[in-house]
Amino acid sequence: MKIFLVGMPGSGKTTLGKQLAQHLDIAFVDLDAEIERAEQRSISEIFSHKGEDYFRLLESRLLREWAASAVSFVMATGGGAPCFHRGIDLINEYGISVFLDCPVSELIERVRKNRERPLLLTSDEPELKARLEKMLANRRDCYSKANIILQDATLHTLLKRLELRT
Repeated sequence: MKIFLVGMPGSGKTTLGKQLAQHLDIAFVDLDAEIERAEQRSISEIFSHKGEDYFRLLESRLLREWAASAVSFVMATGGGAPCFHRGIDLINEYGISVFLDCPVSELIERVRKNRERPLLLTSDEPELKARLEKMLANRRDCYSKANIILQDATLHTLLKRLELRT
């Protein structure tokens, strides 16, 4: 069993992913943490030293390796992972994809607390809102290819939706 949580930065992929993995008694994988482990540097450092194109290729390679593995897991993908290098197609080929569709107003509250998101670094709230809205508009078509779309992203609602698929 492979479950891939997709969605915007701050949508709750890591939080919900850890809860789901614990409930299912399978591994939890944070793709961004795997990237940082492989590179021995933070996502921000990878972006600043090697650029977004390098990051996206590395992200895609690690996503493919995990997807093709024999391990059962719940993965919190990076926000862009499904949207580059046919990531959502790969995800849907190897497992169940779940789009955590979170309102921009909620995303703002969550990402403002995390200064480790290189594409969202700004202290100006209107600018942050504009960046998130643009990013979501650019990614929504990709995210909408997920097997399950959740607007009420709680463990209870996710488990109910997963039961409907089995």
